[in-house]
Parts: sequence; C-alpha cells; structure tokens
Amino acid sequence: MSLPVPSSDALAASHALQTLIAADIERHGGAISFARYMELALYAPGLGYYSGGSAKLGKDGDFTTAPELSPLFGAALARVAAAIIAQSAPRILEFGAGTGKLAFDILTELAAAGVAVERYFIVELSGELRGRQQEKLRDFPQVQWLDALPASFDGVVFGNEVLDAMPVHLVSKHPEGWQELQVTVADGRFQYLETPAGDELLAQVARQIPEHEQLPAGYVTELHGIASSFMATLARMLASGQANAAFLFDYGFPAHEYYFDQRAAGTLMCHYRHHAHPDPFYYPGLQDITAHVDFTAMALAAQDAGIDVLGYLNQAGFLIGAGIGELLLRTDPADAMAYLPQARAMQKLVSPAEMGELFKVLVVGKGVELPQALVLQDRTHRL
Repeated sequence: MSLPVPSSDALAASHALQTLIAADIERHGGAISFARYMELALYAPGLGYYSGGSAKLGKDGDFTTAPELSPLFGAALARVAAAIIAQSAPRILEFGAGTGKLAFDILTELAAAGVAVERYFIVELSGELRGRQQEKLRDFPQVQWLDALPASFDGVVFGNEVLDAMPVHLVSKHPEGWQELQVTVADGRFQYLETPAGDELLAQVARQIPEHEQLPAGYVTELHGIASSFMATLARMLASGQANAAFLFDYGFPAHEYYFDQRAAGTLMCHYRHHAHPDPFYYPGLQDITAHVDFTAMALAAQDAGIDVLGYLNQAGFLIGAGIGELLLRTDPADAMAYLPQARAMQKLVSPAEMGELFKVLVVGKGVELPQALVLQDRTHRL
C-alpha cells in the first residue's frame, strides 16, 4: 500500500503496542478473537489509537467527521435538542465528543436561541481528545466529563460515529459451517487464523444475519455483539428515566441491506492520514479500525432492553427535517466568500453521493415525540 510513512516516534509507539498484543496472544494460547485485537489496537492504555496521543480528526488527523465540516451540523442538532428538552430535562449527554466541536456548536446555538442547558455530559475514552475538548469548551461551565454512563438519564443523548468504532468479531462461511477469524502471530506478523465458531457466535449469526444459510462459501462479515451490548446498556439507562431520546449517527445499513452476496469481504475499513484501506494489521495504534453498523441489530438490542425505537432516518432526511437549509440561509447568499463554503459543506452532509445516504440516524428513547418534520422522514419500516 502507498500510505504516508509514520514518524519515528509513531513507529516506536506502534511497535510497543504490537509487542503488547503479541504477549496477549501468547497468554491466550496462540490466538485471540479479532474483537480482542481491535479492542487493544484502539483502546490499549496509552498506546491504542483512541487512548494514545496522536491527533485523529481534521486535516492533520486521519479522517473528518460531520461536526468538523460545518457548524450547521451542530446547529441542526441543537434545534432537535431544544424540541426534546422542552419535553424532558435541560441535560445533554454526548459519547465520544471528538475535538469538542459538536458540543461547542450545539451549546452556542442553544444559547443564542435562549435555551438553557443545565448540564452537558461527555463520555470520552481518549485522554488526548478529552484534553482538546476541555480547551475547546472552556467557556461553557455546564460541561462535565464522565468515565461511565449514569444509571438513569432524562434529556438528550448524542453519539456521532461511536458505534462503528466498537470491536467486532469476524466470521467466514464455509461448506462445513461458520468459522471465526481469530488473530495469531506467524513469521513475526499478525495474521488471521480460522477456527470453528463457538456456540455464542453461531447464535449471533442466526440472530443477526437474515438467510445466512444462503450466503456463498467464503463469505466474510462482522458480528456486532459488543455494540449490541452497548445499546442494551444505553437502553437500560434511558428506560430508568422518564423522558429522553438518544440520537446515534453512523454509517451502516439495516440487516437486509448489510448482508448482500456482493459484500462478501465484509465492511471492515481502516483510516490513516485520510487514506482508507482494508488492512487492520498495518501499524496498530496509528490507524482507526471501523466496521459499518448493522442498525437492525442495534434497534433490536435497544428494544429487547426495554426502550422504544423512535425513528430511523438517513442523515439527509434528518438534517433537512431539522432545518439545516434555513440555517444556511442565515448567511447571505450574496456574500459568496461566506456563503459558498457553507453551502458546499451542507451539500456534502446531505448529498446521497456523499454522507446523506450512507450515514443514518437511529433514535431510541421514551416519553417524548420527535418533531413532525423528522417523523415525515422516518424509515423505521426498513429496519
């Protein structure tokens, strides 16, 4: 692969993480699940991609998220937050707040609209990103960082590109049955090792993948047990409250679109310095590793844990329903220098050829109603 060459310090950090992962493999008898490998590659203390010190977002990082593209994204979410707060409580909780840009834009827009936010909680695993958030949000005293979810919550929850970074198991279809793709070390390199899938993974296959018996031999895909467990935990927190809604933005598909014959290599993807590639063993700790989200599995996990699915929309429908077009027109179109960059950013956010269709919004909660403009865009029937 033709990718940028890491610095010597970055290489040293990656080599240290590789040594840690190799030791974990040895402790587990020569192989670990891919989910365990992905967990260490992303979250090993001080060395993992999200727990280390490298910049991840923006032009100097590895990828750009919707809040980084334009303040219109956060302003649109603030409009929806105001509608939910009016029915619940003046509190917001955000998972994985990145640079703090989304929180900044939401709080700025709500303040301008005269909507008071009593507390803005952030759950962040990355020490480097938490530091950037604290600097970005220093003028908002209502922001508070948490290490874990509260037992109960009323208000609004946001999670932008959180589910895609949760570790997944990999499985492969064979004539004799499903195999798990584990990770081992051979010739000094991490490699896949196929082993018969255990009963728990086989149960996940049966529950998660429609018509899995008809998939062709050699078909590889992801199992989202960890993300499903997260959704169950989130749902229990919401179910313990009185009125709330959680909005989860991510790229992915409902199950009947996820497990196509043509998607026979799965959806696993890595991001390094704005280059996307499929090799999760390339410099562990220096690149993001993600998988597309199975939104059907996420919705079912939330329902099974006692919370309602309030909506499922593509990002375009959500943002248009939230009034992003009106927000754009607060900038005078005659002022081309100011208007055109915002118009281009909005186009990327809502265009079906960009983020508008690939990114979806799953809404779960209880005791509140979504704004009618969002209800009109709902696709829950497609889950």
